[in-house]
Amino acid sequence: MKLKVPQLYWYDNTELELDFPDSWDVHFLPPKGHDRPKLTPQQIEQAFDNPIGTQRIRDLARGKKEVVILFDDITRPTRTYEILPYVLRELEQAGITDAQIRLIAAVGTHGAHDNHALRKKLGQETLERFPVYNHNPWENCTPVGKTSRGTPLAVNREVMNCDLKIGIGCIIPHPQVGFGGGGKIILPGVSHIDSIDYFHGKVMGMAPQTTGMGNYDENVMRFEVEEAAKLAGLDMTIDGLLNLRGEFSALFVGDPVLEHREGVKLAKEVYATEGISGADIAVTNAFAKSNEAAISIFAAIRSIKLPGGTIVMIINAPEGQITHYLLRSFGKTYGGRQYTQRTIPAAFKVIVLNPLKDLTCVDLFGDAQSVTWAKDWGEVMDELRASHPDGAKVAVYPDGTMQYLASSKPA
Repeated sequence: MKLKVPQLYWYDNTELELDFPDSWDVHFLPPKGHDRPKLTPQQIEQAFDNPIGTQRIRDLARGKKEVVILFDDITRPTRTYEILPYVLRELEQAGITDAQIRLIAAVGTHGAHDNHALRKKLGQETLERFPVYNHNPWENCTPVGKTSRGTPLAVNREVMNCDLKIGIGCIIPHPQVGFGGGGKIILPGVSHIDSIDYFHGKVMGMAPQTTGMGNYDENVMRFEVEEAAKLAGLDMTIDGLLNLRGEFSALFVGDPVLEHREGVKLAKEVYATEGISGADIAVTNAFAKSNEAAISIFAAIRSIKLPGGTIVMIINAPEGQITHYLLRSFGKTYGGRQYTQRTIPAAFKVIVLNPLKDLTCVDLFGDAQSVTWAKDWGEVMDELRASHPDGAKVAVYPDGTMQYLASSKPA
């Protein structure tokens, strides 16, 4: 049996063929909205013409002096260059000049982007036309207050110097906040390291059972994000939903809280996946967020037999896994403020397919010694046949970084 999963989102956006023995019981498990059609320009314009819970950008922008456009970083599949022209047209119609506009990469603690990454997100024309800055989480952040949960919120100085603040991002499942997008462009996007640390530690610790992929309604971290966006004075957000090719299949424009809540209603349907349980093998591909591939392991863990199951993680990110100054390792025994050394439990096996292997790419869920490495699908199948000589039940998640399990059925 042959299946294809998407690969290399920010490169040539191709597919990888997975070939299984015909005798194996293979379940291909895409999200429900995997084949939604790409938005037309007319549909994008309609979203801008009818913002949710606020005025359109041209009305908000009239009389403003300084404008900042925040955009999510290269770990998110938002094709900002497809949305930015609509924002700029609205600003132009309000009399805003290019000299009044700057863009800031809301990298949080992910590390600065070079121009290769910025060109992928924005296009070369944007870099030639406007100043584009990286957020620095350690310096030049302005205190804006304390949230009701105690987060000492300090936000990028350049952002706070502007009197119109617009964010561009996407709504996809998130392992902590439930769904990304919305006010996350502020917290953690352009917040100080102390704010981000408190948010990921103390706030999450207040009600960890409310967090997780697809958990949104009572999510304590989501509530904190909404409050932070209001404290920072975020005026407008534009958030897209994606199909399995990474194309915009829906767009929500408006008030940062209200448009996000409306977008999540659809996101719960689009990204929901009917998984299986009790599988011998779970194959999980990282595509939309291939440089944050650790996220893809969650669906797989819920799908395999314990003990004895095998997880195959497909990690094809030529740039490697994103730097994470809060969570990743920076030495053999230490890392960011919330880094924890991890190994793979003996209850299951993990095979990592990484054509460009590096020994630290698994540090968010294991270590180099506790995984089995492969550079192509043939090597993976050699390992799987050796472990399952009598055949296997297999779950295949074509993009574990933007799927969440709505339910799991016995395999």
